[in-house]
Amino acid sequence: MPGRLLVDVVTIVDDGDEFDWRLFTTFGTMYSCRNALRRLQTRRWYSTKGPDPVKFVEPQLNELRTSLLSMLGSGHAAISEITKYYFLHPSKHVRPVIVLLLSQATNGLGSDWSKKLWEAQNQGGGARAEDLDAPLTRPDVLNDWNPSMPDGTSSFRPNFPIKPPKPHRPPISTPTNFASKPPSLHLPPYVLPTQVRLAQIVEMLHTASLLHDDVIDESALRRGAASAPSAFGNKQSVLGGNFVLGRASAALSRLGDPEVTQLIAGVLSNLVEGEILQLKEIQLDGSPETASQRRQDAWNIYLHKTYLKTASLMAKGARSAVVLGGCKEGEIWKEIAYAYGRNLGIAFQLVDDVLDYESASATLGKPGGADLELGLATGPALYAWEEYPEIGELICRKFEQPGDVERARDLVLRSSGVERTKALAQEYASKAREVLQEIPDSDAKAALENCVRERLLVAQVPLMIRCVPGGQLGGPSCQRKAKRAQISVSDALEEHPSPAQVGAT
Repeated sequence: MPGRLLVDVVTIVDDGDEFDWRLFTTFGTMYSCRNALRRLQTRRWYSTKGPDPVKFVEPQLNELRTSLLSMLGSGHAAISEITKYYFLHPSKHVRPVIVLLLSQATNGLGSDWSKKLWEAQNQGGGARAEDLDAPLTRPDVLNDWNPSMPDGTSSFRPNFPIKPPKPHRPPISTPTNFASKPPSLHLPPYVLPTQVRLAQIVEMLHTASLLHDDVIDESALRRGAASAPSAFGNKQSVLGGNFVLGRASAALSRLGDPEVTQLIAGVLSNLVEGEILQLKEIQLDGSPETASQRRQDAWNIYLHKTYLKTASLMAKGARSAVVLGGCKEGEIWKEIAYAYGRNLGIAFQLVDDVLDYESASATLGKPGGADLELGLATGPALYAWEEYPEIGELICRKFEQPGDVERARDLVLRSSGVERTKALAQEYASKAREVLQEIPDSDAKAALENCVRERLLVAQVPLMIRCVPGGQLGGPSCQRKAKRAQISVSDALEEHPSPAQVGAT
């Protein structure tokens, strides 16, 4: 007879206009393994409402991946190998997806849209795809002995020629009077070459930060494979990250927009500020008043750091996309884009922090339980501090003493910290979805809503299967399957041995 289960599922579920974290339990009735799975499927573990965000911008993503590998080429084979290492591993490309979707959802609304469109479609406008790849300085100066770049040349040879600069062509006349039209979405949906390039730049900055973070955090895994420091060593990983930042900066200079340059340069500063803020220590003097204040200080630091290290790139990348689409200062679309990216970014990081307590390394593609090992108190631990004051001492000494990590993890899992962090993530996700209501309806807008609703958050939340005492699921064979790697739930449910707790995605 099949084992009988009690199934708990934590997910975000679309419920008309409302969606929330729900704990669904098949209480009251014991279901067989197969019926329990069927019951889960009727709960719509993945909603099918609206377009898939990634598939919606798949053509641009394919172009992005191809161009990125070209942009990261170097005359030094070792640099090329390091810089392309993370790009060749599977990635959700969350940040580029947001840039591309917001571009489609707002292009046509900015007062300068007609001008931006003309520049992207006409020779002399400076914003065509081929214009963005054309060097401003002579190629043999920019790319000396760099064969993978356009017009690369081995210039260091005998009798090195001194080349005079090419004469500048007279500027091509551009229209000065673009008809003023009421804001309306451009149809069919269109993404400017500058916005595609911005998506590439955003992904390059993110990848450079991963190369550096994995050195700082001594991470062994990234995206389910050996991290760059594990594969190449710390020095080469740092240098590889610097190289990616250099290429991103060169690409940024060609976008021709000072506000976008300022926004993206600000992201670089934010990433460093966030890393430094993460090192900040919290002091306790033993009094209840001090403990309460220190908890609040710790929360302020945590949320500030979350913005700097995660949400800043999403928020400023989103705002930059709308700026490149012709939105001027004072137009609401820039504020909407920024607010969406900021709230989604914070929600995204909160979910990631929850997964550190709920998922194994194979699920995350990086080491599970790493935050406590690194001395980091994230949302679940900070909430647990309210219920178990003794965890405050562990947080303040960054879990450095023997047994601190294990004790802290036990206290967090006994508390409501994980569930409360999920609820906080939902609050930020709700804010992100709410602000989108100011944008005209479109498929791109629906895809942005799906980024919040499910694709970027729900897909990361694990499915926990708990056996009812006396049931038969969870014996050694089933445990081996679940531990191996995150096989499908239906595969795990094929086994019927003795009770245990099994996690799968």
